Order: sequence, then structure tokens, then C-alpha cells
Amino acid sequence: MDTVTISLGVVIVLVALALAFDFMNGFHDAANAIATVVSTGVLKPHQAVAWAAMFNFIAVAVFHLNVATTIGKGTIDPSIVDHVVVFGALIGAVVWNIITWYYGIPSSSSHALIGGLVGAGLAKAGPDSLIAGGILKTVAFIFVSPLLGFLLGTLLMVVVAWLFRRTTPRKIDRWFRRLQLISAGLYSLGHGGNDAQKTIGIIWMLLIAAGMTGKSDPIPVWVVVACYVAISLGTLFGGWRIVKTMGQRITKLKPVGGFCAETGGAITLFLATMLGIPVSTTHTITGAIVGVGSARKVSAVRWGVAGGIVWAWILTIPASALVAAIAWWLGSLVL
Repeated sequence: MDTVTISLGVVIVLVALALAFDFMNGFHDAANAIATVVSTGVLKPHQAVAWAAMFNFIAVAVFHLNVATTIGKGTIDPSIVDHVVVFGALIGAVVWNIITWYYGIPSSSSHALIGGLVGAGLAKAGPDSLIAGGILKTVAFIFVSPLLGFLLGTLLMVVVAWLFRRTTPRKIDRWFRRLQLISAGLYSLGHGGNDAQKTIGIIWMLLIAAGMTGKSDPIPVWVVVACYVAISLGTLFGGWRIVKTMGQRITKLKPVGGFCAETGGAITLFLATMLGIPVSTTHTITGAIVGVGSARKVSAVRWGVAGGIVWAWILTIPASALVAAIAWWLGSLVL
């Protein structure tokens, strides 16, 4: 990545924009972490977001920065990155997040950012700027993460049903209301660990391009802490328009179902984060919720709602890429 002349003011504005995206990521994806625990009545909404936000931040001490490395060096050619590319990528992601939040569509902030990078990279340097391996790995997990969430959610539901087959529904409900606190915390831990790192990767790219840190230097601590704080605050304020879709419209959940969905989703997120793969928490928890619902009976899932969500997943990368390309062109005129 070649150093380019970028004024301190531009760097500050773009870092602020990146942190705003990170805040919006938490705001937008709060529903993924809290929808099940709210819809089952285990926690009230304000309690749930505080619980999720706390575990979002704790993730800073748990996970290595593998996902940040994938974003910073494995999506587009680092040599083409400058302040205009970062601007275009962030605007593409932010605009798509605002649109999907407004209409209550649980789309992926992660893939909006990937789409933003792809769109800005294509606009500046064409197809040769894309790193096919990193992008294909991310695209593959559009399908792998919900499928894995689905399988784990289904498996956990079947195992729990067998283990507690002689237990009364009242006892099961009482036990799993408590256990769901743990599963919600684990899911929020995975959410913070994977999603905060995406913004860390973007800011890291910008600082290297501006010559403010070296290619082989560690990521500055202030970047890591600022991104985890931003996503935690976003979660604390919550994305209430999406909670109902995730928690009740796909399938009706009880505490035992919420526990299985969150645990299956958490396992998927932990695995992806350790492998350095930027996955969608939205895709993961949706797959797990559908798996839990279908374990009871296929008709328990509102497949029309789930299908509409899948269309949003498919459109996220190309839509945010288009917005990012337009933003890159505008940015190249004024920045």
C-alpha cells in the first residue's frame, strides 16, 4: 500500500465516519442479539440491550484480530486504497444500513461493508483491484453461516427435547429462562468479536495509506478500543424496528428455542472469527431461528418472511457496491 498525501482533517473525518458506521452496525444488529431473549420474555428490552452491549465490549479481550486482517488486506488490493476509496466504501455501507433499518429488514452490515469496498475498488481500479480469494470466502459464508446456524439450532433443539423429554414444560421454561441469559451473552460476545473488527480493518487501511502507521506495525490500541466502544454503544441504543421481525415474525419462540438458536449462532460466530472470516450475524441468527422452528414442525416457520430476508441478503453486496461506486466518484471530485 503506497502512502498518499492525506490531510489530518480528512483522516479525522473518515475515522469519525467509520466509527459512525460501527455505531450503526451495533444499532442495526442489536436485534440479532436481543430479539430472541426479548421475544421470549426473559429480559425487558432495555435490560437486553445493556446485557448485549456489555458482552460486545468484553469481546475485545477474547478474540484475536483475524477478521480485521481479512478486511484490511484480503478484500481489495491494499495498493489502491486511499481516502476516497475508504470514503466510498463507508458511504455505500452506511446508506444501505439506513435503508434496511428504515424498512425493518434484517440485512447484513458486514456484507454492506464488503460491498462498499468492492464498489469503491472497482470504481477506482477495475476488476484487477479485487482479491478473489477473500471475497469468495466471504460470499461463500453468506450461505455457510445461516446453514451452519440452521443445523446447529436444529441439532440443539432435538438434543434438548430428548434430554428433557420427561421434564414438565413449566420446569423446562424456568430453567431455560436462566440459561438464555448465558446464550444471549455468548451470542453478543461473538457479535462484538466479529463485527467490531470490520471497522478496525477499515480504519487500519486508512492509517496505513496516510502513512500514520506501518504495514507491519500492530493495529493501534486506540483504534481497537474505539471500535469496540462504538459498536457497544450502538447496541445499547438498539435497532427496534428489526426486533419484531427476528423475534416473532419468522417463528414463535419459547426460552428453550431461544437458548438453542442463540447457542447455535454463537458457535458459528466463534468459529468464523477464529478463522478470520467476516460473517453476518444477521444471517447466522436467522438460520438458527429457522432451524429451531423447523425442528418443531416445518409449518412453524413463516417461510415467506424468511424468503424475503434471503432476498435482502442477496441484494446487499451489489446494492452497497453501487452506492459506494457513486460515492467514490463524488468523493474524487471533492476530497
